[in-house]
Amino acid sequence: QAQFVESGGGLVQPGGSLSLSCSVSDTMFATNDWGWYRQTPTKYPMLIATITHTGSTKYADAVEGRFTVSRDNAMNTLYLQMDSLQPEDTAVYYCNKEPPILGGWGQGTRVTVSS
Repeated sequence: QAQFVESGGGLVQPGGSLSLSCSVSDTMFATNDWGWYRQTPTKYPMLIATITHTGSTKYADAVEGRFTVSRDNAMNTLYLQMDSLQPEDTAVYYCNKEPPILGGWGQGTRVTVSS
């Protein structure tokens, strides 16, 4: 089963940017579709960005035009570039397969957008 290590979160002011990374241990990384998810208190992780094995991307309306997902198959790594961050982007961010491996979540990386 794939394992995930997310990094890059932190505190940023509204309008700022952060770049997240996710190292994935999965021998089939290059042939799978992957997603970035975020979770706020009391809610299940919500899918916000998808990148397929062909490199196609899709975004939730809440982040469309501000976030960019990418992948490096040679490094088994996913990236999420987040620009124009707003307080409502505050959450714990996770990567996982799309659809996700239930029970297979990493520790996530916390993003806090606040002045």
